[in-house]
Amino acid sequence: MKIGMLTSGGDCQSLNAAMRGVAKTLYNNSNDVEIYGFLDGYKGMITKNYKLMKEEDFSGILTEGGTILGTSRTPFKYINEPDEEGRDKVAGMIKTYKDLKLDCLVMLGGNGSHKTAALLSQKGLNVVTLPKTIDNDIEGTEMSFGFQSAIDVATRTIDEIHTTAASHSRVFIVEIMGHKTGWLTLHSGIAGGADIILIPEIPYNVDEVLNTIRKREKQGKKFTIIAMAEGAISDEDAKLSKKELKEKRKTYTFPSVAYQLSDELQKKAGQEVRVTIPGHVQRGGIPSASDRILATRIGVEAAGLILRKDYGNMVCIKDGKFSKIPLEEVAGKTKMVNVDNELIRQAESLGISLVRKA
Repeated sequence: MKIGMLTSGGDCQSLNAAMRGVAKTLYNNSNDVEIYGFLDGYKGMITKNYKLMKEEDFSGILTEGGTILGTSRTPFKYINEPDEEGRDKVAGMIKTYKDLKLDCLVMLGGNGSHKTAALLSQKGLNVVTLPKTIDNDIEGTEMSFGFQSAIDVATRTIDEIHTTAASHSRVFIVEIMGHKTGWLTLHSGIAGGADIILIPEIPYNVDEVLNTIRKREKQGKKFTIIAMAEGAISDEDAKLSKKELKEKRKTYTFPSVAYQLSDELQKKAGQEVRVTIPGHVQRGGIPSASDRILATRIGVEAAGLILRKDYGNMVCIKDGKFSKIPLEEVAGKTKMVNVDNELIRQAESLGISLVRKA
């Protein structure tokens, strides 16, 4: 049995744990397994840059962050364009697969990476995938590995802002990763005791944010902590078309939405507002225990699909149980936070403001 394996897109915690789960299960349930690790994501498959892995390569990596194979982004919108050396990307990957006589390609990745995986499956390659992202926004699965570890990091940041916010009676904005969805901000905001949570799915109004701060001040609360997704958008900008918004953003002088909101609040309130951005720290470092368990179990399930020759699927979690979903049902879709989500309702019951209209 010859298996290709790669990690694609942004890195996150527990990629190594997931690969270990796949490899150990295959080694323990098949007498003849060869695993070819493609270096730096799909790029390694395109250029035939790989390493024939040994069983010991998958030992001692359970607690390591990042990925032992390296990763890179190969944007799907450019997948049919030649690479920097003029190579046909798709043809290159298919050729590498066939030259190595692989039985299956195992891909660990997020939304964009799954589009490419689905394409390769449609081209006749046997593909099995694992859902990886700190954003938890992959369609078809309740949970992706990397998410819980990122929540822990983001929550610790909010935790540690509390004391300085209280000491100086300031408003603090903690900008959390999440361009399109607010899962990470919502979870870490609740876990960290944020007073206001701003996510992409619920456009915010600056005056309403200010009203919430003023309401807290009247209650004798001298500081406010805002957990804000990097993809949060004002209600004014939400009314614009994609083209109009793109043109408007060209005029922005702020490095991120958090700094823009900070400037607007300071001008309107005359109050000190500070911004903290944990950034890539959120997807780095040692994976949490819960993520290690989840990634390992997903890896075991992926190996099971391979052993049963059940290709063209992503391992997923449905109703708390492990299952599978066809790649074509995953590719090109993003799992957004439903504004009627139970967690949002519970957050608002706690008094956390999501600054939305009643």
